[in-house]
Amino acid sequence: MQDQADQVVESKVSSEHSPWQVSQLSKSLKDWIEKLGRVWVEGELQQIQLRGSNIFGSIRDLSVENSVEIHAFDASGAEIEVGLSQGDRVVALLQPQFWAKNGKITMRVLKMHKVGLGELLERIEKLRQQLIAEGLTAAERKKKLPFLPGKIGLITGAGSDAEKDVLQNAKLRWPEVKFEIINTLVQGDKAVPEIVMALQQLDQMPDVDVIIVARGGGSFQDLLPFSDERLVRAAASLTKPVVSAIGHENDQPLLDMVADLRASTPTDAAKRVVPDVVDERRNLSQLLERIQRRILGYLDSQSQLLTAVRSRPVLASPFGFVDNQLEQLQTQKRRLLEILDFRVGKGEAELARLAGQLGSLSPRKTLERGYALVSDTEGKPLVRAKVGQKILIQTATAEISAAVEGVKEK
Repeated sequence: MQDQADQVVESKVSSEHSPWQVSQLSKSLKDWIEKLGRVWVEGELQQIQLRGSNIFGSIRDLSVENSVEIHAFDASGAEIEVGLSQGDRVVALLQPQFWAKNGKITMRVLKMHKVGLGELLERIEKLRQQLIAEGLTAAERKKKLPFLPGKIGLITGAGSDAEKDVLQNAKLRWPEVKFEIINTLVQGDKAVPEIVMALQQLDQMPDVDVIIVARGGGSFQDLLPFSDERLVRAAASLTKPVVSAIGHENDQPLLDMVADLRASTPTDAAKRVVPDVVDERRNLSQLLERIQRRILGYLDSQSQLLTAVRSRPVLASPFGFVDNQLEQLQTQKRRLLEILDFRVGKGEAELARLAGQLGSLSPRKTLERGYALVSDTEGKPLVRAKVGQKILIQTATAEISAAVEGVKEK
């Protein structure tokens, strides 16, 4: 396509001294634009005008302020659904067309019809399965709501019944509750970007602990923004818990699936997010009574235990215990002395016996019978002697020094 446009331009080169005519430029633009082909688009029908059998208007983007002009002539054979009107969500097959006379570009409609309910349901179901596959609906990723939020972020329509229900029921349950309210559109194509921006703003506020998105029910088409992929993914990415309170029963917008808590109505959301001060006071009173009963019961049991301990004989007469131990100590002392006397007497008898045995074996007894012990001068017993050798003779009563005068061998 670009090559074809380049060929058109290159075939008619212009310069300062050889400029194009405006008609030449228009012709080149027309040739290039009309070769861009056809494209299917989806948007909201705006500014519809019927001039005879011809149609003029525009299609606006569903998310941002952007639109293109469209036209269709009866003679062109365009397939256009009957009964289309301002604000309808449509799908159209368009082809760009350049009007050389005024240099204007419009989109020629070849086919156009409303987005059907079946088609919307199919898209929503496809997105639902994708969210499940990505784990964005899993129970384990859902954040727990705080017991008593310091401040609640509320996104709802300005002056809506949903806003009143949440505020009134929350303050009835906990009068001191505080809110940060952001009013947005809650239906139509412009609702999605406003709600997404409000979610992000509340998520960044440090004093907001939980966020409620509330709407008082509506038709399937009215609830479509709450199944928009941009809104659903924005809610799933928040760091703070989100409560979906769309106020419906039959249909389940996809926001319910990714929200950390689904409330059936805005009133139910207030009851689920804020505790009831009456119930909490009653619970607190019951807990205090239980604690008091347990403390009194414990004190009573310990008192009974002390009474039982004090009634024991050992505490009723403390010196009796001491006297008993003293008697046992004296008994043990007597037994110890008896054992000691017995063992000393037995030892003395054994010592006398051994002394007698030792005396009978003593060399002194032999010497007393007239024998003598002969040794050399160093005290060694003499076995052999030499003439002239000095010896020592020990008797029972004396030690005699002598010399050997003669030796007779036996």
